[in-house]
Amino acid sequence: MPASDLRNLLGSRSPLVVCLFLALLLAACGAGSPEPSPQAAASPAPEVADTAFPVTINHKYGSTEIREDPQRVVSVGLNDHDAILALGVKPVAVRDWFGDQPFATWPWAQDELGDAQPVVLSLGDLDFEQIAGLRPDLIIGTYSGLTNEEYTKLSQIAPAVAQSGDYPDYGVPWDEQMLIIGRAIGREGRAKKLVADVEAQFAEAREAHPAFKGATAIVGLVRDDGSYNLYGSHDHRARILTSLGFERPAWIDEQAGDSYFANVSVEQAHRLDADVLILLVDEQRHSALANDPLYQKVNVVNDGRDILLDVNGTLSGAYSLSAVLRLPYLLDELVPQLAAAVNGDLVIETSPGS
Repeated sequence: MPASDLRNLLGSRSPLVVCLFLALLLAACGAGSPEPSPQAAASPAPEVADTAFPVTINHKYGSTEIREDPQRVVSVGLNDHDAILALGVKPVAVRDWFGDQPFATWPWAQDELGDAQPVVLSLGDLDFEQIAGLRPDLIIGTYSGLTNEEYTKLSQIAPAVAQSGDYPDYGVPWDEQMLIIGRAIGREGRAKKLVADVEAQFAEAREAHPAFKGATAIVGLVRDDGSYNLYGSHDHRARILTSLGFERPAWIDEQAGDSYFANVSVEQAHRLDADVLILLVDEQRHSALANDPLYQKVNVVNDGRDILLDVNGTLSGAYSLSAVLRLPYLLDELVPQLAAAVNGDLVIETSPGS
């Protein structure tokens, strides 16, 4: 019964009549209300924001105010959707990079994705009409190379968070990325907990493998022309190694400058020497390395301390797309190989297709 009708009905009655009527009405409501089913009682409460809105996020092109808990999030960064999914939010669109995964989502994030079917944005130029048609209320691109022009167009569609200005493009550390995204989508408390959990796993790995401390390690990609892109301190793949206790040869950062990698020619293969070498390589280059005399002469290779990862494989995907959901898998799979290499008994090689 509408409240106005109830007031009209009781307005002229005595207080005793009013009390009797209300007592009967409450009893009837109680009798007619079914007990919640066990299934309904067991259903988890929906995830709610733990950040008070509005929030302001600073980035390379200024700052963005997010006034309320976003419900339709578009991810335009190359791995941002991993962090978004880890926080219990299912983006309406994600950006493809590599690996040909369903909905651009790798195995370690499939449980978080569930039955959601986000639109997959291509790796090429952003389609602003497509993004606008998704009616987002937040656009996130922290692991990206968004230009000022692209950011401006995106911010005209919805509040947009670009990459940090404190690092080169594609250079934000995974933990800072997680906290930025957590604050933007209202899950800052959960983001801090996830970061702390993964950092504890890094600490456990360092404690279990004291030989990592001070050992030198290089990670890089073998290019189509046979040269090597060796990742420096602005790249998360190199940061993973330093987080485990390894040291990176100083010359890589000196040569890389503001870039996230230093390029080394085929003829300079001797510069790959370190205590451990990790290379991301496709099938064609994998075969070529086996027959490359310059590569085979490098001490780290001759000693069997090089780790070759299929560039399109799951382990390489976890390494290249380092984010909070991927890192536990990466540590479980990569740390034993690093330990074997440092101890001089590496017998594992990840062949193409694995």
